[in-house]
Amino acid sequence: MSNNFETISHDIFLSVERNSPHIGLRNPMVGAGPADYKWLYPEDIFSTEIFWTDSFWTGQLWLAYMVSGTSKFKNLARMRYGHLNRILDTPILMNHDLGFQFSLSAVADYKLTGNKEARTLALRAAEALRNRFNWNGNYLVAWTAGSEGKEHAEKIQGKIIIDCMENLPLLMWAYSETNIESFKTVAIAQAETTIKHIIRDDWSTYHSFDFDTTTNEPIRGGTYQGYADESCWSRGQAWAIHGFAQLALMTGEERYAEVSSKLLDWVIEHITDDLLPVWDYRLPEHEIQYKDSSAGSITAAGAVLLSQVLDKFGNKSTAEKYRTFGIKMLLALREQCDLTSDENAQGLLNQAASFVHVAKELDKENLANSMLPYGDYYYYEGVLRAMGHKKFFW
Repeated sequence: MSNNFETISHDIFLSVERNSPHIGLRNPMVGAGPADYKWLYPEDIFSTEIFWTDSFWTGQLWLAYMVSGTSKFKNLARMRYGHLNRILDTPILMNHDLGFQFSLSAVADYKLTGNKEARTLALRAAEALRNRFNWNGNYLVAWTAGSEGKEHAEKIQGKIIIDCMENLPLLMWAYSETNIESFKTVAIAQAETTIKHIIRDDWSTYHSFDFDTTTNEPIRGGTYQGYADESCWSRGQAWAIHGFAQLALMTGEERYAEVSSKLLDWVIEHITDDLLPVWDYRLPEHEIQYKDSSAGSITAAGAVLLSQVLDKFGNKSTAEKYRTFGIKMLLALREQCDLTSDENAQGLLNQAASFVHVAKELDKENLANSMLPYGDYYYYEGVLRAMGHKKFFW
């Protein structure tokens, strides 16, 4: 299997092209199992077709269109606009993941084609995301209270999670399009709250942080998908690395690049020699050491992005350090997890951990070891960044 990035990109493109007729208008959610490389979709698991992962396959379609100009990818991506409108028309189904859902779909379309319908759709999403902001507590509420019942609502009404760093680019894009200051104000405030409360002094991260819903006073850091409250969920660390690098690029503030650098340095110190992250960096040895290729692809894409940002700021030696690390991570994914040579595989990477605690509770190993659409999207993005591409949808 060739490790030339032109070849890897070509193999990914062929996989996306090969699987697009099978996937059709559906939105992959999680792989069927460790050795079953077929997708499961939200409607296979829930009573709704809508889930936060809805646009990662769409993002791959837009990347394929970006590198090829082939209209079938554009057309298939645009056919999801009815689905995206349903999200915005159903408030209880909306949460802070509007950034994921609309940056990789409507914003991508507008940036690549100038489609005004896509611009309008993305601005609606940005407005909805901005409206989730708690102006007294200076945070974006992650999830929607009431969507899963009273007990769930009581737990999450004052909760933020590290994933939100990847949703802030939608707000920054809306600011660049409209010059409405509140979009930027909310994005920066959420980032600063994340620095203050989710990033620890040693540059590891909490997954979540809770605020008192009456006073908005900070309560505690914790986790939802990591091993334990004081551990370090590897995908959460990856969201932060990529997110702060992207924020540095969009704001021109070098300070955010420094935050991303410190977070990445922590990973470099703690990752295993195979450069494929365990699902939690502080996982005890007696636990099953499930790997998470999605954490690997997000971290790798973030490392190469950070190198591009630092190079822009003139910090060329550090930029080269992170670019080298990111490329090594991408090649580790290629060697250990890449499925593109398997014509029956509907995704790009195996060995991804979605939600290990739930996997144990429900005895569903696919939630601990399978394909994930977000791992696939960032793998494609990371490979294109390694080839020198710099204009993406964030």
